[in-house]
Amino acid sequence: MYFQGIEPLLVPDFSTKQVIFMKYRFRSPFRWLRKPNVHAPMTDTEGGTNVSERFHHYISRSIAGFYRRRVLSPAIYLLILLGLFALSPARSMLYPMQVEGSFDLAELYQNQTHYVHLTLSNLYFTGYTRQMFGLTTGYYYYTVMDQKSYIVLLRPDTSSQGLPQIDQVEVFAKIIKNPASLDRIKVHLTEDLGEHAGLAGALSPYMVSEADARGILHRLLLIFIWLTGIYAGISLLLDLLYIFFPKLSAPVRRLGAYGDPWKLLDQAEEELATMPQLATEDIFITEHFFIETSVYGVAIVPISEIKWVYKYSTLHRILWHHFSISYTLYIMTTHRQAIHCPKNAKSDIDGVIDYLSEANHDILVGFTERNRLRMQWYLRKLPLSDLIPFLRSRPGHRQKIEAIKKREKISKEDEQS
Repeated sequence: MYFQGIEPLLVPDFSTKQVIFMKYRFRSPFRWLRKPNVHAPMTDTEGGTNVSERFHHYISRSIAGFYRRRVLSPAIYLLILLGLFALSPARSMLYPMQVEGSFDLAELYQNQTHYVHLTLSNLYFTGYTRQMFGLTTGYYYYTVMDQKSYIVLLRPDTSSQGLPQIDQVEVFAKIIKNPASLDRIKVHLTEDLGEHAGLAGALSPYMVSEADARGILHRLLLIFIWLTGIYAGISLLLDLLYIFFPKLSAPVRRLGAYGDPWKLLDQAEEELATMPQLATEDIFITEHFFIETSVYGVAIVPISEIKWVYKYSTLHRILWHHFSISYTLYIMTTHRQAIHCPKNAKSDIDGVIDYLSEANHDILVGFTERNRLRMQWYLRKLPLSDLIPFLRSRPGHRQKIEAIKKREKISKEDEQS
């Protein structure tokens, strides 16, 4: 029995390995305004304690909540990509416009059509090239269409290293403004042709550059956009799949190293809904499982498969001002699976380590040189099927693991004797 407006918190009693009621906190009269929180501590209801309802499918709901938060990042990135393609010249880079017949470069450029496929005729070499880092990257040509002159920059392979005249060529090019260096070419070109005034007036302020359209930066940008877009799309689809079907998610698939993952998940959820042996803010321990359901991820591992456990501290500060110290729980299993539980209180992690060491006496506790060497020796003795996931289903895999554990237990007893 407790005072009105005060509700008990569940904290562990390590002597009996059961959860007892102690420590009280204020119970807000406006609590019904809050949304349900799956990470809320276990509390009693109006009719008494009902832990089973609160933790019904708790792990599955935590997995769905974790991927529900993750789905925002790829969705926002894909929206940004779509916005860039809709409002910028990037769209014409992936889907260049096919230009046939006569065209006006100024009109195309103003309509955000920067990348085009076009056919050019009667190109004449100007005698000038563009060089970069001592290498020739393009050859300047000129052509006349509809009483207007255009400068064309062709790649060395397209122009066959500067042919004097090209009758017709089809290129994928970029429409750019005439650079400042082109004024010098224009002066020399008109002087050579003896038509300075006529060519200067008819020369378009825009030019066609095949070298800029197929440069290394263009290719890297295309590769980056495609790879990141495909990755974001796949991540979005997988996150949505895991939200509606948590049993297909990575935390559940990792249980396949210890048996049937779906059966182990059902067993863990049943034990958690019945009565956990120990509970902190985001760490739960049942009779057979260690469970983490934090904002950093969800992890489920049988206690009998935990091999090494220790904690380390992290100092949080900005410049010279120290804010706080948080502690991270590190767990290594018998199948090379590492679990990190960051930003926890020292008392919570100490309680978890004490309980795990009592539940499984074979666990190596603490980061010491001896434990590190023993864990390194154990990992070296693992069979190849344990290092490659798809080989774990081969006959005899579990027997090999049990044989290693048995040999290690015998060696440990010999050391103690």
